[in-house]
Amino acid sequence: MMGESKKLWGGRFERLTDPGFARFNRSFGFDRRLFEADVRGSMAHGEALRAAGVLGDEEAAALAEGLRTLLARAAERGDAYFDEDADAEDVHSFIEARLVELVGDAGRRLHTGRSRNDQVATALRLWLRGEIESVGGRVREVQGALLDLAEAHRDAVLPGYTHLQRAQPVLWPHWCLAYFEMLSRDRERLAEARRRTNILPLGSAALAGTSYPVDREEVARALGFEGVSRNSLDAVSDRDFCVEFACAGSLVMAHLSRLAEDLILYATTEFGFVELSDAVATGSSLMPQKKNPDALELVRGKTARVYGHALALLTLVKGLPLTYNKDMQEDKEAVFDVADTLSSSLEVTATVLRNVRVREGRARDAATVGYMNATEMADYLARRGLPFREAHEVAGRMVLYGLGKGLELHELDLEELREFSTLVAEDVYEALSLEQTLATKRQTGGTSPERVAEALAAARASLTEG
Repeated sequence: MMGESKKLWGGRFERLTDPGFARFNRSFGFDRRLFEADVRGSMAHGEALRAAGVLGDEEAAALAEGLRTLLARAAERGDAYFDEDADAEDVHSFIEARLVELVGDAGRRLHTGRSRNDQVATALRLWLRGEIESVGGRVREVQGALLDLAEAHRDAVLPGYTHLQRAQPVLWPHWCLAYFEMLSRDRERLAEARRRTNILPLGSAALAGTSYPVDREEVARALGFEGVSRNSLDAVSDRDFCVEFACAGSLVMAHLSRLAEDLILYATTEFGFVELSDAVATGSSLMPQKKNPDALELVRGKTARVYGHALALLTLVKGLPLTYNKDMQEDKEAVFDVADTLSSSLEVTATVLRNVRVREGRARDAATVGYMNATEMADYLARRGLPFREAHEVAGRMVLYGLGKGLELHELDLEELREFSTLVAEDVYEALSLEQTLATKRQTGGTSPERVAEALAAARASLTEG
């Protein structure tokens, strides 16, 4: 177990740390996830110290070899490696202690010119950069699953809704593409968050900047950062990138939750538009007939979890004075859990989409009842010269009449329809047909078959291109 003498800050202190406070202060239980990122940052820092003449060539080479050994041991032993010193204060002290065991005093010299403040900010940015890329890739997988589902049911039709009331019919691929668009915006936001995350704070030291002539731009290039921080005070205290990731993640979850809600509704007996395979549903412990959409309900539920972390991070930073404060240790568990929840929710959503069967007949039948062609009637009358507001009123009276007789508009006789307007002619039935209702929505973004086919092709190309 790690003793008091191995702490990174103990020289000014005369008394031992209270054990309860030590446990409360310790972050190694969760920040060990930054191990690889922190070692990579240390490698780049060691090379910068060598280039600046602070470390000799042999000493720098020994450090680099020692750090590579740490990576290899962690890869080989997994969690057991970290459990060897589970009482370490944090991942940074763990790495330094292990390095000193390997290379002696050179391990202590590695910290020259840096602070844990810029060290942890660097490691967290490195780690999060990789996580954003991973999450973005999972978003792409969900988009691909949506396109596969759309292409498998190109001609399927279902009711579109406003206020959860049947409104107008749309093509099933059009519905799929709506969520594709939401996720495309999510990928854009994640890419923007990654760009702002990908700035190097190392070299800012504790808060005022380093006193050693390290080449920060070269360190940034070595670690794949797009630039260096321009203000040392801001660099060590900034957690905007954490908040931004959590907020972008919240919107991803919002879209997954909406998708889940639609599918949950569509899978009910009342709707019956889709059926979930046994692979992504569960049963009831009491009611043998049940097939419950638990996978989707969990995605919907986990959305609240990510929202909570976003709010927690905003609250965390709202009143902090410059620069670093220990409060900021609380950023990591929130960010880690946002990344984990996003990844698992996206993975499960893609799996669900690959296990959905569209009940095309049931959905199509639902798209032809409920006076969903009433707008087409109003448009028909407007095209024949009646002002749209009057046409809307006339169509509404036709619906009321149809309700009284228990008939859809297209089921009423021509003579009955002409009682409401002499502009109605025999071609009204073609105008009211499901095919024509869809075909007229041929402007960009509409649900006509040709527009949807173009949109599908464009969406597929956008995924292929990256």
